[in-house]
Parts: sequence; C-alpha cells; structure tokens
Amino acid sequence: MKRRKAPLVVLAAIAVLTTFTGCGASDSSGSGGGDDNELVVWTLEEQADRLAIAQAAADQFTESTGIAVELVGVNEDQFPQLITAAAAAGTLPDVVGALPLSAVRTMSSNELVNTEATATVLSDLDPATFSPAALTLTQEDGAQLAIPSDGFPLSVIYRKDLFEKAGLPAPETYDDVMKAAETLNSPEIAGFVAGNSPSTSYTQQIFEFFALANGCELVDDSGAVTIDSPECVEAFTQYGTLTGDLSVSGAMDSTGTKTTYMAGKAAITMWASFILDEMAGLVDDAMPTCPECADNPRFIAENSGFVTSLSGPDGGPVSGGDVTSWVITADANTEAATQFVEYFMDDAYLQWLSQAPEGKFPTRSGTADEPQKFTDGWKELESGVDTRAKLTDIYSPEVIDALQSGVDNFSRWGFDQGQGNLLGAILTELPIPKAIGALASGEIDGAGAAEQAQQAIQGIQDSIE
Repeated sequence: MKRRKAPLVVLAAIAVLTTFTGCGASDSSGSGGGDDNELVVWTLEEQADRLAIAQAAADQFTESTGIAVELVGVNEDQFPQLITAAAAAGTLPDVVGALPLSAVRTMSSNELVNTEATATVLSDLDPATFSPAALTLTQEDGAQLAIPSDGFPLSVIYRKDLFEKAGLPAPETYDDVMKAAETLNSPEIAGFVAGNSPSTSYTQQIFEFFALANGCELVDDSGAVTIDSPECVEAFTQYGTLTGDLSVSGAMDSTGTKTTYMAGKAAITMWASFILDEMAGLVDDAMPTCPECADNPRFIAENSGFVTSLSGPDGGPVSGGDVTSWVITADANTEAATQFVEYFMDDAYLQWLSQAPEGKFPTRSGTADEPQKFTDGWKELESGVDTRAKLTDIYSPEVIDALQSGVDNFSRWGFDQGQGNLLGAILTELPIPKAIGALASGEIDGAGAAEQAQQAIQGIQDSIE
C-alpha cells in the first residue's frame, strides 16, 4: 500500500506546543530518548477530573519503578497538528494514551510508532487476554501499532415503553427500524433522530455503523473506493428517509440528537455509550428533560432498550464503535515506556477505565490467572459527574453484556482491506456528512449521495497515495 508522509517540516513552527495543559512541573516537550528514568506521556483524556485519576496512577507507577512521569493533557482536535509539530522539532512524547483509531493511523503513516516495543508489551500481557477485534483494528500488515486500552460501542437506542405499547419488535434490522419510526412518528415525537449535520464527524460515525450493517464497505479488497455500491445506495436511501422524513427538522449534531431523545421527543436514536450516565440523570449539565423525568430522572434510562448489532437486507449483523489505545512513539525511552504501558494495562487498568466507565469498556478482559478480572472489575466502577452510580445498578445485565459484546466485535470501514489511513483522512474533509446533509435536506436522493461521496473520497484517496 502506498502512503504519503505528512509535511512535518511545514508544521514545525506551530506554536501551539506551548499551550498544553500538563500535570507535571517541567515543560511539555517529549523526551526523545533522554533520561531512562523520565517519561513524557500525552493523554487525550484532558478533562481535569480524568487527568487527576491518570496522574494518581502515574504517581503510583513512579513510586513503584523510580521512573518520573510528566503527564500532559492534549485536546483531541489539536492532536494531529501537535504530534506533527513535535515530530518535526524532535520533541515527541514517549507514550500517547486514549488515541482513537484514526489518530493511531495518523502516527503510523508518519512512521512515529515503535512497533517492536508494542509487540513486547502485547507479548508480556498475553494477546489471548485481549479482544481479538480490538487487536485486529490496531494492526497493519501483521504489525501491532498500538495497545488497545478500551472502547465505546454504538447502539440503536429506543423507547421500550413505546415499542411495547405499539407491539413492535426491538429494532435489530433496517426493516424493524423503518417500521417503528413510521409507526411512532407524530407531531409530538419523531420516529427517529440521528446525525445528519454536514459538518460533524458524529454523522459519519453513526452512518458508518448503519451502512456496514447492510454490507456497505468504504473500499473493496483491492483498495478501490466502493461507497457507490448498491449496498451503500440502499444504506444512504434508508438513512435519508429516517433522518429527513421521520425526524425533527434541521441539521442534527451529537448534542441535538442526544437532547432530543432525552427530552422524550424521539422514539429511536443512535448514539455512543457515553450517553449512559446522562440518560440516567447523573450529570447536572445534561439532565433528561422528558415530562416524566421531573419526578423520575432515570425514566429515560429505565425505559430505553439498546441494540448493539444491526442488520440490513444485504448484510449484518454488525457492531459499531471505536477503540482507543496506547502508542509507544518512535523516539521513546523504550524500556521505561514499555513498563509504563504494561502498568496501565494491568495494575492501573481499572483505575484508567474509571475515568469514564460509560465510554471505556475494557478491551482486555483479564489475566491468564483471572480471565474476567477487568470485565468484572469494570462493573463495580461508578459513572457520572455530579451524581455517582454504578451502571450495573441502573441498566440490566443484558444491556451491559450487549454493550461489552459490541466492543468485542467491532467492525470499521477500511481496516480489513488495509485502508485504515483512508478512514482517518476522510474525517478531515467529511465527505460522508456532506452527502448526508444534502440527502436529508432533499437536495439529492440516495444514489446521488452515494455518487457525491464516491467522487469526494476517490479524490482524497488519490491525494494520499
């Protein structure tokens, strides 16, 4: 596969390297193979409460090993520019944590990943203790690019009470979703609400899950773009009907979608597991506002069902979501970095997951001696911001198991065909959301959306080869 290196030198002068929010006392430049007893670690979990949890674990690592750790919080949207600038300046961090798959591929395509050190970590921890799907998504040409730390599943979330009243089955197929949306759609409650904004990656994330369920692939085995295939045209057509004819008016981003569902104004939505604590009324700034929620803040949580495996007429069942990972960089103090990642994937693993259990389902189930140590331990972690509670006290064992199963069986565009870099590239220009935005507004039909996306993605692929 041909790959183009990013223009590192061009971005070398980016001054944003000085804007990091770090927990350490020294500057935020990478160690670049410096003192064996020092590490610089970036984490995309930059929120203050999450940084505090990670810092406490890092301090314990330092106490145990004598290796000092400077922990630096990095904004996910700024990460591509920041890592490129650091590489050009020779100041790469030793380790980067909480990296989504697209960011892992950004680092890999610029040869910023130490695959030998990563292989050592995986061997020491035992590959059999990891989700096979998570390992596959973080590999390329047989090389392990990153250590998958956790994942968040996507779900079709639906109002069980409304479905039961109407005698509708759980929305496990395209036909189920369409029939339910048509049946329950009314001036008071939209049948379906999900991303159709042309300017947000959330729209692409949700549509990718929906499209894969119908066998719609971004590329074929030869790497050729196939987003205009019959399976994809069908996916665009059905998604356009759902988000255009059976939804609320206007462009819907992740916030609008979530608040509409939690206000009791939609029968079906599609969202990531990060919504779980908000649906349960554990976050004061994002409380459910449905009429019943005033008396029972958990009404939406208690009356929602979750489908994590969806099927279309031409494909499925498929689970969607994303995996976040640890990356050891090409300039790392290898021995110290290896120890650090192993510590955070073992002794401090549950501590790391506790930053946001609702969006950090374990991709490592346990150890050889305790095969379910981490999946069982995760169930005891508390979620929420202003109110804390275990998700297992709110949602049924069947829901929790289905969400974990989704993490263990992720499918993503491009990775099976060796085109993971293309998926990362199209997240910058958002050709899929733009096509869906035009589709939902009625400017084009499903075939037109597929053709628009095909041409745009083909152009992006040509530019990176």
